[in-house]
Amino acid sequence: MSKVAEVKEQPAKRRQARQTEETKGRGKLDLSTVGGLGLALLGILGGYALEHGRAGDLWGASAALIVLGGSIGATLVANPVSLVKRAARRASGLVFEYSDNSQETLELMVSYAMRARKNGVVSLEQEASEIQDPFLRKSMMLAVDGMDLHEIRAAMELEMDVAERRLEEEAKVFEIAGGFAPTIGIIGAVLGLIIVMGELSDMTKVGKGIAAAFVATIYGVGSANLLFLPAALKIKLRGAAEREKREMMLEGVCAIVEGMNPKMLRGKLEAFTSGAPERIVEAAADPQRSAA
Repeated sequence: MSKVAEVKEQPAKRRQARQTEETKGRGKLDLSTVGGLGLALLGILGGYALEHGRAGDLWGASAALIVLGGSIGATLVANPVSLVKRAARRASGLVFEYSDNSQETLELMVSYAMRARKNGVVSLEQEASEIQDPFLRKSMMLAVDGMDLHEIRAAMELEMDVAERRLEEEAKVFEIAGGFAPTIGIIGAVLGLIIVMGELSDMTKVGKGIAAAFVATIYGVGSANLLFLPAALKIKLRGAAEREKREMMLEGVCAIVEGMNPKMLRGKLEAFTSGAPERIVEAAADPQRSAA
């Protein structure tokens, strides 16, 4: 393959690697996402039914069009189209379970450390080139190429920071949509009331018209608090989990370069796998404290 062709192929390979990483583990539904949304709807609609409300009164195609169309349109005004597309792709994976293979990664790092202690870091070149995870593969290839430890850490920490910023941007899209949706719902309610005011001559239509007008408000508040804002929080939570896994990979690679004893390496990396969910929730809730 010519040099030019190889250079052109690299971006495509990187995109494919990112897509593989993002879709990895899909197929198994995330019960917290699907079940949580179902429970929320069951609670709201169940309470409404207990008060003898009619389900048909909550349906409004025009209200849904106003709220969803208006919210998406306003979000597009506030964000580049490319970012909104990225956020939509990210959100499409939230219904699937996040695959946390931290323990498998730990065992892999320990096995690499054992080989490196016996035959040197260069002996890992073949294994490093076959690693599926793009972040770990790049880290190991830098180590195999003999890059200085501080340079490896600086390069990979920069990559983690960039990935985290991209993910924060994607989560922000849904936070923005969650901010717009209730206001768009109010606009829909006002539009409905304007129509009702034009029908005051026929009082039989006024009551139904006012009830239908407020459906848009329900859609706006409901979509914000059941879809947009929870999606933003879950994207951040999964991003915190992914960063922690990458930090474990980087610590493992740096320890291998330093020639750390595999048993000591295992003890060091086990700090990342014990009590991980609690630390991830704290990191997502308070990024500044976790960074400190």
